[in-house]
Amino acid sequence: MTFRGPDDFARPCVPSITSSGHRIALLTADGVRVEAAYEPRAGSRIPPPDTPAVVLAHGFTGALDRPGLRRAARVFAQRAAVITFSFRGHGGSGGRSSVGDREVLDLAAAVRWARSLGHERVATVGFSMGGSVALRHAALYGREGAAGHGEHGGRTDAHSDTVVAVSAPARWYYRGTAPMRRLHWAISRPAGRLIARYGLGTRVQAEDWDPVPLSPVEAVPLIAPRPLLIVHGDRDAYFPLDHPYALAGAGDPRSTELWIERGFGHAESAARAELLERIAHWVCTRD
Repeated sequence: MTFRGPDDFARPCVPSITSSGHRIALLTADGVRVEAAYEPRAGSRIPPPDTPAVVLAHGFTGALDRPGLRRAARVFAQRAAVITFSFRGHGGSGGRSSVGDREVLDLAAAVRWARSLGHERVATVGFSMGGSVALRHAALYGREGAAGHGEHGGRTDAHSDTVVAVSAPARWYYRGTAPMRRLHWAISRPAGRLIARYGLGTRVQAEDWDPVPLSPVEAVPLIAPRPLLIVHGDRDAYFPLDHPYALAGAGDPRSTELWIERGFGHAESAARAELLERIAHWVCTRD
């Protein structure tokens, strides 16, 4: 496998994509190798340009091969081609998790791969931490002809056309629930990071954010006019309902939708097939 530079990533030829899919290691803009998998739309072998691609971004401690993400991939593959990957520090990917900051580069590499395979429409669907990453990614990588935002403006090959954030936080450093207090202990203390590494298979960086990245709620206004869907459960033990309401309230009402799902818990592990199917339908019927 050859990489031509720090912004390059693996580009397999389209004929190598088969009905069983394809796995590859992507190289992010900051040099981290990220494992990724491509699954064609059900019944398709070579991705036609008019077939949308959906890039799924898992939550913290998730990974490409975890059951929740695999279940979501199977549902979305009934309507679209699907790319899944493991964020840095998760699964078989290199590096260490920055818990939502540098992960934007991982998602950008996956979106670029989708476009290199010929997909003209690419949606990003993120869960929990992945949801916050999908929102920030959409704000930082603009469409062609747009001014772009922040350090990534103008790199249009990595932009998303449609964005979905499921169980995403609205703001950083939230500790208002017991699960989030446990998570903050796990990422901020040496003993917690050891447990995350050996108990949960997640390698977390020891350094604090510097600077603090754009928050999800600050990212949302920068996404319009692209379609944005915020999905949240009324039984989410991590983030109460003020988070999705804040995210939706920050969005352009002409392009932003909010679904509050009765009985739904948190992220991909709690998402039932019926909810995933509705999200897939929403994604694939956007212009």
